[in-house]
Amino acid sequence: MTVPLTFLVASPHLHGSLFGGAVILLLEHDTSGAMGLLLTAPLHQSVAELLPDLPGGERGSVWSGGPVEPGVGWCLYRTPLKLEGEVRLAHGLCVTSSLDVLHAVAASGQDYLLLLGYAGWAAGQLTEEAREGTWLWVEQDTPELVWDVPAASRWQSALDRLGVKPGTIMPGGAQA
Repeated sequence: MTVPLTFLVASPHLHGSLFGGAVILLLEHDTSGAMGLLLTAPLHQSVAELLPDLPGGERGSVWSGGPVEPGVGWCLYRTPLKLEGEVRLAHGLCVTSSLDVLHAVAASGQDYLLLLGYAGWAAGQLTEEAREGTWLWVEQDTPELVWDVPAASRWQSALDRLGVKPGTIMPGGAQA
């Protein structure tokens, strides 16, 4: 059984903030907190510019993965290499924070994203933010939001998948 990928889609009310128009690939969410990678903040820098000694750096692009630990890199790529430190999230989407795996990915000839930092939430924080209407959740069986939708269109594309128009979202979340 395949576990769907979870994407967090920023409420329109976050416009103008760090997470305005954000789509985040949720990597972990449990009782100790949550973490994910921002998919809407390209840094307009190639991996070759950031890591000039990395063979294959011209096929990767650099992104801000989030405000937490921007010195830590995360690599998203399509084809598993079956190396220690690699996590397969879905068919066509793997992630690693291993420098050795990044080198192998770059040498493999496949395209990849290098994300610096991550978005993180303390225990219960993401659940509370979702309850307040800060985040909408999109589940997908495939990683097309990562690979097939341009960064500038990801937020709207994610809302379209939910059938939601930004103007219909009220601040404050659901109230009973």
